[in-house]
Amino acid sequence: MLKCKKKTDGHTLRRWELALLLGVALAALAGGALGAEQSALADKVIRLHVIANSDSPADQALKLQVRDRILSEVGDLFDQGLTQEEAEAAITAELGRLAAAGAEMVEEAGYGYPVTASLEENVWFPTKGYQDFALPAGEYTALRIVIGEGGGQNWWCVVFPPLCLGSVTETTAETAAAAGFSEDEISLITGENEGYVVKFKAMELWDRFCAWIDGL
Repeated sequence: MLKCKKKTDGHTLRRWELALLLGVALAALAGGALGAEQSALADKVIRLHVIANSDSPADQALKLQVRDRILSEVGDLFDQGLTQEEAEAAITAELGRLAAAGAEMVEEAGYGYPVTASLEENVWFPTKGYQDFALPAGEYTALRIVIGEGGGQNWWCVVFPPLCLGSVTETTAETAAAAGFSEDEISLITGENEGYVVKFKAMELWDRFCAWIDGL
């Protein structure tokens, strides 16, 4: 029986080496496609990132109180049909007020931590699933709220489109559509296509693999 052999520089590739090369090639193709989908979503999304002072139970509970206050404050910032750039401008104009609202919540809870608010680009988020949607790992623009030393576990969601504000009049799909999401993008984040969380995890693993390669 004939056996297929590949040679390069006089070296015969073993079967496991061929399988490894094929696996890397397929992962590269899949990773490129998934990365393009994440980049398209990132151009339409602003994440919310609230970082606690520490991991103590009290500071973690305070983080959630500040989160609720921030979500309440940003709820009225966005008009129907706003683009991401317009949403960024609206948030930037209100950063001082958002930081003050967070600090007020901290003071009401009996603490003296400072609170900062900033809008930052290229903030990395892991794959994250919520009640009725999920977003893939990758870099996003984010509204970052830091409480005190910012040394505790963080909480993240989406501030634009207002998918984490719990609208009683719109579904997630309707809120996303109003922000310019395509039907395919809505299907992707809401899980209408089976296996979407697995797909997002594959994207996250691919990003980590690329980071490992870059570090060699």
